[in-house]
Amino acid sequence: MIINSGYSCMSQTENRLSFNKGYTENGFAERVFHLHLRYVGDNNELYFRDYLMEHPDVAKEYEELKLKLWKKYEHNRDGYTNAKTEMIKQYTEKARILYGNKY
Repeated sequence: MIINSGYSCMSQTENRLSFNKGYTENGFAERVFHLHLRYVGDNNELYFRDYLMEHPDVAKEYEELKLKLWKKYEHNRDGYTNAKTEMIKQYTEKARILYGNKY
């Protein structure tokens, strides 16, 4: 059975699929959703999430970055993602060191 849920495949690599809903040609919808599918062992997003939850100062910095990038990249999802990548990598690496093999 095929169900049209309104999600679009935004990116696909050998190890990951990313589906989004709420990104339109006119910019972001009022509500935006992400669905990330990964293979077992690809847990970087969990490490990053946990680090942000335990470090509110870093979470605030990430929030400020996202708000700064929002309007600049409102019609360029890839540019928006790429502009956040360095910060995400930096804190994901710190989280992996801090948490070890948590996942």
